[in-house]
Amino acid sequence: MFALVEETNVRLAVVLAAAASDVADGVWARRLGGSRIGVVLDPVCDKLFMVTTFAIVFASGRLPLLEILGVLLRDIVAFVAFLTTVVLRHPTTLPARAGGKAVTVCQILALLAFVTGSDLLRPLAWATAAISLYAVADYVRAARRH
Repeated sequence: MFALVEETNVRLAVVLAAAASDVADGVWARRLGGSRIGVVLDPVCDKLFMVTTFAIVFASGRLPLLEILGVLLRDIVAFVAFLTTVVLRHPTTLPARAGGKAVTVCQILALLAFVTGSDLLRPLAWATAAISLYAVADYVRAARRH
């Protein structure tokens, strides 16, 4: 939906709905237990949403490619890690970690800044990239212990 409309209020509603559904899904999974398909489907859907929306941000010219890659760094690394586990036939999952959740929050804030035309878009992009570096390092440490 985000990609199909340019109206600010609709895009704002889509971003807020995506954020709310992500929180609700997480709460639901913790309370009722996650499903085998949900463990894979949820992060895939989240990453597809982020890639799609930030492709639109890039196409708008508001952020250059380097900053888009920084915002999506955690997602790019997660995708490569997922492919690696599939190719090596050693599927594994790691539970969500605080750094990963912080990246998601920053990505949503950056999208909100984009939709509202805020000057905070670039600083939020850089903050997201910095937190992504931490999150990637944290996930690597967790994977080594796993």
